[in-house]
Amino acid sequence: MKIFFKVILLVLVLLAISFGITKIVLMPQDVEFFGSYGFTKPILIAYGITQLIGGIMLAVPISRIIGAIIVAATFIISAVVLVIAGKYAVTFITLICVLLLGFIIKRSLKLAAPGTNETQE
Repeated sequence: MKIFFKVILLVLVLLAISFGITKIVLMPQDVEFFGSYGFTKPILIAYGITQLIGGIMLAVPISRIIGAIIVAATFIISAVVLVIAGKYAVTFITLICVLLLGFIIKRSLKLAAPGTNETQE
């Protein structure tokens, strides 16, 4: 279970950080897609910074739960925009990521509980 946890955690951290960076640097595809749903460039940059910070916090054990919540919130926002755009396959993948973030939160809470023999991963 530890290896599965670490692999899922690594993938989610890399996704959050890379998605955040693409929004911060205003990749044309992101600007065009999110812009058509009301995201201005400053809002898109703030959204990207939020994803980046969430991804970094997700990587650090002491802030993992808060980071996972932040990343999950940004992924849910993306999922809503994707549903509006009719991109259901990508929405499904995004929601799977949200479920995996829920797994990370649940596992991290379990590890933080008093009386747990396992150490933080």
